Amino acid sequence: MIPESEWRWFGCVGHLIVGSYCRFHLCTQVGEFLVSTVGEYFPPEGVREILASQRGVTLAGRGDARERDYIKKLGFEEIGAGRTYETMVFRTTGDVCHTPECGCGLPTVDYSELDVNGYTTAGAATIGHLELCRAYASKTVDALPA
Repeated sequence: MIPESEWRWFGCVGHLIVGSYCRFHLCTQVGEFLVSTVGEYFPPEGVREILASQRGVTLAGRGDARERDYIKKLGFEEIGAGRTYETMVFRTTGDVCHTPECGCGLPTVDYSELDVNGYTTAGAATIGHLELCRAYASKTVDALPA
């Protein structure tokens, strides 16, 4: 069992190709596993304009005001069917980010997810993230099915 005091928390996104556009993220290394939660996908401006137009929504304002109007009228975009948040668990490979321009220390992972859960609220996503961290704190890669 890996105690919480040995978990490593990261301030960056751990998965999802559009993860850099997610406003919510939790990323925790628990032993040989990375537990990554993302949500509140807020696509880039051009994509937001297309989505609003396709949905018949007229956005008001500029800059931050226009972003707030988008959130008010359309909310965050789903990152999967019926969910705006998701947690995935991956095996780490032993390598970490050492690039001089980043150096975040985030472990490299095998992107074949071991577990996935979806959520519709930030609270549920936070609880789900911690539940998976606790579940994987008592597992080892060797004990997983092949």
